[in-house]
Amino acid sequence: MQKKQLLNGTIKRHPDGFGFFIPEDVEHPDVYIPRHSMEGVMTNDKVSIEVFPEKGTDRFRGEIVKIISRGTKTVVGRFYQMNDRIGAIRDEGKGWGQDLKIKLEDSQGAKDKELVAAEIITYPEEGKSFTGKVTEVIGDALDPLTDIKRVILSNNIPQNFSRATLEEAEEFSELPDEKDFKDRVDLRDKNLITIDGATAKDFDDAVHVEMTEEGFLLYVAIADVSHYVKIGTAIDKDAYERGTSVYFPNFVVPMLPEVLSNGLCSLNPHVPRLCLVAEMLFDYTGEMKKSRFYEGVMESKARVTYGEAQEIIDGNDIEKFAHVKENILRLSDLAKILMVKRFKEGSLDLEIPETELVIDGAGVPIDIQRSERLFSHRLIEEMMLAANVAVAKFLMSREIPALYRIHEPPNEMAIRLLEKYLASFGGKTKLGQGKLQKRLTKALEEFENRPEAQILNILTLRAMSQAKYSMNNVGHFGLGFEDYTHFTSPIRRYPDLIVHRLIKNQVMPNSKYRLMSEDDLASAGTILSAAEQRSTKAERQVQSIKKARFMQKFVGQEFDGMISSVAKFGIFVLLREYDIDGLVRLEDLGGERFEFDEESLRLVAKKSGFSYNIGDAIKIQVTAADPELGQINFAIPGLEARKGGYEKETSAEISASRFLKKLHRKDEEIRGKKSGKPGEGRHRDERRGEDRRSGEDRRQSERRGPEKLGFGKNKEREPQQHHGKGGKSAFFRDSRQEERGQQQKIEKAHRSMGLKPEPREDRESKPDENLLRMILGPDAYRKNNGEERKEVAKNTGKETSAKDKPKLSKKLIFAEKSKLRDNEDYDTSEDRNPDRKDTKKRSTPKNDSRGVRKTRVSPGRGKGSAR
Repeated sequence: MQKKQLLNGTIKRHPDGFGFFIPEDVEHPDVYIPRHSMEGVMTNDKVSIEVFPEKGTDRFRGEIVKIISRGTKTVVGRFYQMNDRIGAIRDEGKGWGQDLKIKLEDSQGAKDKELVAAEIITYPEEGKSFTGKVTEVIGDALDPLTDIKRVILSNNIPQNFSRATLEEAEEFSELPDEKDFKDRVDLRDKNLITIDGATAKDFDDAVHVEMTEEGFLLYVAIADVSHYVKIGTAIDKDAYERGTSVYFPNFVVPMLPEVLSNGLCSLNPHVPRLCLVAEMLFDYTGEMKKSRFYEGVMESKARVTYGEAQEIIDGNDIEKFAHVKENILRLSDLAKILMVKRFKEGSLDLEIPETELVIDGAGVPIDIQRSERLFSHRLIEEMMLAANVAVAKFLMSREIPALYRIHEPPNEMAIRLLEKYLASFGGKTKLGQGKLQKRLTKALEEFENRPEAQILNILTLRAMSQAKYSMNNVGHFGLGFEDYTHFTSPIRRYPDLIVHRLIKNQVMPNSKYRLMSEDDLASAGTILSAAEQRSTKAERQVQSIKKARFMQKFVGQEFDGMISSVAKFGIFVLLREYDIDGLVRLEDLGGERFEFDEESLRLVAKKSGFSYNIGDAIKIQVTAADPELGQINFAIPGLEARKGGYEKETSAEISASRFLKKLHRKDEEIRGKKSGKPGEGRHRDERRGEDRRSGEDRRQSERRGPEKLGFGKNKEREPQQHHGKGGKSAFFRDSRQEERGQQQKIEKAHRSMGLKPEPREDRESKPDENLLRMILGPDAYRKNNGEERKEVAKNTGKETSAKDKPKLSKKLIFAEKSKLRDNEDYDTSEDRNPDRKDTKKRSTPKNDSRGVRKTRVSPGRGKGSAR
């Protein structure tokens, strides 16, 4: 047995109380933590555990030794007043293990069910209770204006700058000082332009390209943030803590104060700005021949939007941009060459549509659109990629510790899973042969311009590992680059600011900028990667909340969609009309029992074999939208009606209808044999194996579902035989082989279908009461006998007494309640008639073929296990 070891890492608490430990050592697999060891431990806590392998498996189990640090310091939720002394924020997400208790004097006057932010005072450890105090009353949880604030607080995103930072920011002027231009390359005569979105306010990159005998000379000028944000200042500390700007609809949490982000550091048109320049020469094949980096001063000649740039690329003239038209066209030519080269070398081209939320002043979403992706977007991307690669190669050539943007290849399991997805869609390309990026690109090209393409691009992205910052340059798998870093957005990304300082240390003689130690770079990579993930998570949460708000007005309406994901608990459907997906829960998929098939990645009905697969087109109905949780629920239209259809016909009517159809088919076959024509009396479609039922019959069977009609594995399973004399069953032989039993079945069927049976010579024409009791059930039987007593009273003038009324046995009442009559094998026509005087006859039924009721076996149990 392997020796126990200690590991440090992060814990994730499962709603059921157990946890999963994610080790800091990336080579070690995740560890299961049992429920008893999770006492007082919360999601995202840093812990130290004792880990050991589980016997007979390749999994690991652990016990928490100590909590190193707490991952949650503030929480956001609804405040519930418990009594006149205390309130609580409930553990809605099941990530804390218990509710947070708050004294009323620490609630800041929060009202019941009002949204609040609270700071944790004591954690549930060493006998302490889980307590906190309200730091801010956000307001009504259902108010759209509180959506962004709630997400910011719940993700612990710093929102307010420190006082020291604000004081430092007040010292900056609106324009750079002329003395700052000294020793800088003056690019103010170049036609540098910015190309950004229509709503952008911070412009951190400008581009210009010139043609030479050797090829394209590209200038990428980036805002010189490092000139203003010095190491050790309050602004620098706040920027490092934030790590990145966070972008929400109509709102931004900036990394830098506005005087820098929208002012001095923003490359606004027609004003001088300090910049750090990457100057690169490309030949006509897109190969970079040389590059150099330097401090400069520039002046943007135009602020162009993506739409305006696209108009010029498409050949339309815009008068105000006539002076930069040739620059835009040259940039377009270079971008096309760089794209071709990049894709040829294996860069992935995943077209993931971005969502654009249109929000009004009250925070209510008016529309949700798929953001249009133009070639002008790609143009700027190619210029930025080229600059980032050039900087990474430069830093590698200097052999100094630096920060890189890395993207590791996906693991083998993720690739196998993706290969299954592709195969299930009909893909033929194998991913295990040749360079993986090229194989992926070829596989996705098979589905170009097909509805499945969007789903497959999303699935491919999910299979990828997460990009991050690291000093260990292992390359960027997705882009296909051996060297890559982030250099082009220092206004909104702190890693870019670090890279700027490193470049200046190398290109400026007697620079005041210092290199960073490997330890500091390693820490920065971890911290800034986490800040980026926090930002991405918050942006997605706001999108989910706003989408749920948008879909509230469509509850009850139907939409066309496509299954984007299949899980054990249901299917996710992506709408065609809007970039919105929602969940159809397993219990809302109909009356059948579905199981998750991990091999083919689908949900399959056990009995009918019907399945839900990724990529299937499907119509859904919006059933619920919860803005507080950011969740949308769908259902399959018509399934509820089919569920209700079970109650429209009694089980006796269903059984009778089925029996009559069998009987009529036998009569047709007999008539065909008598006529001497083989197959006479059969429908042609029966010989072809098709469904020969009438339209109404089919609709009834669909309403009942395959389980009700006896299809599936229960239909195939034969009852166990107990042979008596002559090899025949003493208890389960089919009484329909007997003349009397057959006649009774016919009478029972006609009676339940509302048909009057023909009088028989060997018995009275009055229906058998025991048979009626079994077929009709208690309520129908009472009603039937009530009408019969009225008829008797009318004819004889004599009322029947209460003691003459038929009584229902306990067994029959139980049968009605548990619907045992749905079991087609339970078909008793006569009750037992025990002889109280003769003990030998007491347990002997009149018809021994009807004396034993088959036990109804619950699905999922053994054949011999009764419910």
